[in-house]
Amino acid sequence: MARVALLLVVPIMLACTKKDEPAADTTAAVAPAPAATAPAPAAPVNYAGTWKFTVMPADKDTVLLTYTLVATGDKAGWKMTLPGRPTMTPTVMSMDNDSVVVENGPYSSVLRKNVSVKTHSSMHMEGDKLVGTTIAHYSSKGADSVTTLRTSGTRQ
Repeated sequence: MARVALLLVVPIMLACTKKDEPAADTTAAVAPAPAATAPAPAAPVNYAGTWKFTVMPADKDTVLLTYTLVATGDKAGWKMTLPGRPTMTPTVMSMDNDSVVVENGPYSSVLRKNVSVKTHSSMHMEGDKLVGTTIAHYSSKGADSVTTLRTSGTRQ
């Protein structure tokens, strides 16, 4: 009789047990979100054209002088004309997306009589203007001096 009971109970137990679901496939895990794309680099500025610059002290809005800069689309062929002076050829040290570094001189200073100056200008586009800082290195018989000036140019 125990055998008969066992034969009756086992099929009932098997019928009542819950069927196990297969283990989840972990190889098909959720793919990571794509990395945020970096913004596209700014298009390089086309500096070509004639620019009218004003030069001011670093801490004041007083215009000390104005000059004209004729720029090309690359580092070659730039021309700078100070008031009452022959045209000079500055050296474009670097040009990036929106900034340019220009050196000029030595030449006779417009701001300091009988003194030679060499300038280093670092400028960037700000709206439709080319603005930045010019470091003027003055050489004289006494001690040399350095002055920081602000520059702002508008394309003509």
